[in-house]
Amino acid sequence: MKVEFADIERAAAVIEGAIEKTPCLHSRTLSQIAGAELYLKFENLQFTASFKERGALNKLISLSEDERARGVIAVSAGNHAQGVAFHCRHLGIPATIVMPTRTPFLKARQTEEFGAKVILEGDMLADAARFAHRLCEEKGYTFVHPYDDPFIIAGQGTVGLEILRAVPDLDDLVVPIGGGGLISGIAIAAKAINPKINIIGVEAALYPGMKARLAGEEPVVGGATIAEGIAVKNVGAYGAQICEELVSTVLLASEAQIERAIYLLLVIEKTVVEGAGAASLAGILAHPDMFAGRKVGAVLSGGNIDPRLLSSVILRELMRDGRIAQISVEIPDAPGELARIATIVGECGGSVLEVMHQRLALDVSAKHTMVEMTIEARDESQVEVILERIRALGLAVRQRN
Repeated sequence: MKVEFADIERAAAVIEGAIEKTPCLHSRTLSQIAGAELYLKFENLQFTASFKERGALNKLISLSEDERARGVIAVSAGNHAQGVAFHCRHLGIPATIVMPTRTPFLKARQTEEFGAKVILEGDMLADAARFAHRLCEEKGYTFVHPYDDPFIIAGQGTVGLEILRAVPDLDDLVVPIGGGGLISGIAIAAKAINPKINIIGVEAALYPGMKARLAGEEPVVGGATIAEGIAVKNVGAYGAQICEELVSTVLLASEAQIERAIYLLLVIEKTVVEGAGAASLAGILAHPDMFAGRKVGAVLSGGNIDPRLLSSVILRELMRDGRIAQISVEIPDAPGELARIATIVGECGGSVLEVMHQRLALDVSAKHTMVEMTIEARDESQVEVILERIRALGLAVRQRN
């Protein structure tokens, strides 16, 4: 089955009322940072915080009564799982979801709360998929693929339909790529409405599956990525075929760039986005010359990020911005010496967040101690003022990366 624009329009009618029509809004501040007119599509505001609901519901509604009765099975790192589970509950379809063992706890728990049976199996998505297919054959379930399915692609394409209806004259539309279902559906819809638009994909640099596929190369993937939702080795056959025809280019975003995008969306747009969802903005900011002066849409595909991970991203970005610094100071092991250092930090307008003594450091005199201190400051220049004040006391101090 070849997915056509009419299939996406039909999917939009089918899911009408059960899916949020999320806002597509201009971001004044991010536009200034990017040097482009930037419009954000907030798919993180879906009920399950991801675009995946669209394709999942479109697929589930297409099932026969017999298929619904036997139940469905899906494999997912989280967002597809939640979309399938949530809409299965409302449609009365039994759902089994197989997730990799490294799936964030938040996503696994939420999937269970939507009423699905969750099975954790395999380190990678591919391992979980093999297990799910075996179980599918044994139990007679219907397999609901996360991306390589025409009904899934048509459902995801409704994102593009909404974006182009909101902003029909976009020059570029930037979309995260995992398996390729989202970008292929969006590309069909967007190109049908505006044939001149450029469709640009962004993958995590550690998982360049689509970029390799389009170049005719074997993908080299692996490693811990904050964008686990797009950590896919083997992209879908349907999606790859569509991308070959309609996608202009695929960009790669590093882990640091994705973290930066999550942080900027939080502090500027006051919106929580997961790593995969922030990939589009990360790609735009990593290639400013490509988008300079253009009208650009970016899909924020999901917002299911573990709070602990989000906290870590915030702290790491504060360190990159120089607002949090870790310093080591060698001081005499005597009363009042630590207070003297803390006083300097306070006098310079900083705050002490954490202190640890290293009395067993063998490269320090037995009469001295190494103090490791985490401090908060206004910016890098204020940190440097603090360091200079400490050095003026004749103490050895260094800032740790």
